[in-house]
Amino acid sequence: MSVTKSSPQKHVAVLPFPFGSHALSLLALVHRLAKAAPNVHFSFLNTQKCNHSLFSAAKPDETLPNIKPYDVADGVPVGHVLSPNPIEAVEFFIKVSPQNYKRGLEVAVAETGMKFSCLISDAFLTFAVELAEDLHVPWIPIWLSLPCSLSAHVYTNLIRQRFASNKVKDATLEFIPGLSQMRVSDLSEEVISEKLEETTFSHMLIQVGLVLPRASAVVLNSYEELNPPLLNLDLKTKFRNVLNVGFFTLSLPSQSDSDLTGCISWLDEQKERSVAYVSFGTVASPPQNELIALAEALEESGIPFLWSLKDNIKSLLPKGFVERTRLQGKIVPWTPQVKVLAHSSIAVFMTHCGSNSVSESVAYGVPLICRPFFGDHHMTGRMVEEVWGVGVKVEGGILTKSGLLKNLELILGHEKGKEMRDKAQALKHTVQVAASPNGTAAKDFSHLVELISVP
Repeated sequence: MSVTKSSPQKHVAVLPFPFGSHALSLLALVHRLAKAAPNVHFSFLNTQKCNHSLFSAAKPDETLPNIKPYDVADGVPVGHVLSPNPIEAVEFFIKVSPQNYKRGLEVAVAETGMKFSCLISDAFLTFAVELAEDLHVPWIPIWLSLPCSLSAHVYTNLIRQRFASNKVKDATLEFIPGLSQMRVSDLSEEVISEKLEETTFSHMLIQVGLVLPRASAVVLNSYEELNPPLLNLDLKTKFRNVLNVGFFTLSLPSQSDSDLTGCISWLDEQKERSVAYVSFGTVASPPQNELIALAEALEESGIPFLWSLKDNIKSLLPKGFVERTRLQGKIVPWTPQVKVLAHSSIAVFMTHCGSNSVSESVAYGVPLICRPFFGDHHMTGRMVEEVWGVGVKVEGGILTKSGLLKNLELILGHEKGKEMRDKAQALKHTVQVAASPNGTAAKDFSHLVELISVP
């Protein structure tokens, strides 16, 4: 007798923030949920450009039948050429939201014949609470950065009151539970500067701490054990449910098993814990003087290196650098980062401190050299250096040849570097325990599955 799969009983709307790595991270979580709850249908509402980048490269065995992408308007006028400033595209997008999402929700309901039972959104999209209330369904916002940055958004008004007349950069945030090692200089402009309220993006972010208490649950891209205990306790008093379900991007299916750029086969030829991996993500890019300093430091150090660098930026490197270092290092336009960080030859990761990059490094026990740029990067860098003790921030906040040579020598050679490496391995073990079937993250994830599945 043949057994037919039951049709989906629940319909969940998913609203990502289509910039940076936000949508990719949220899709990674949705993949986990779709596998755990096959009878739940997920409508993934995203801009056409972002949807194309996420879904077009997926192989047939990586696609799940209960995830369906829908395109929503990005707000960019026809024929308009966007400036290099990424905020311009964000502003265009927010100005047509939430109407663009409302239209997408209507299309998804009409196509599936199912009303929505739950709405999941990136926590940046604070208007989603009203969409959920209009639909009479639970709202579950997802916070993708480290939990310490969420706390800063929760306490934005208090921070502004405290430092309204005197923004002392070295002042600590000891008056916020769990943030005693953070400094005013670590905060993003959206938190500390009242002048930014004029932009629709910053105004939306200001609402985070005000609207998240209305959520059925707040989901964190983290493990409870990695957060300061006081921070965990405080967030639990602020929100109805706080679920630390683990690092999202570790569960994404690989876009390809092939080694397109040859970086994995190159790593296979290197000695264990010998390679410096360099990547500043998809949005951040150091200015030319810092790229030159970085290149000169790598060349002089003699350390094998793997550098993820877009082709159009390679021309900014010192003349002859690529040819002179072709036996020492490998420069590629893209890397399968999780595979790279999991490789036994990686000794240190030089990063912009994006939360996904740091999370992936922590999960595989790789020490970090941090060059933060904007947003949550500085708070994440403070977590790396002072809370976890698994890396260093570059001196003065910029890449210099002498500073990087000292950083590389410290992590790869000194006794203090050994302590960092040991702490990195200890954090890796903490993550493995929390992610195990009986771990805290697995239990929180099961709770999330229950929330979206049960009437």
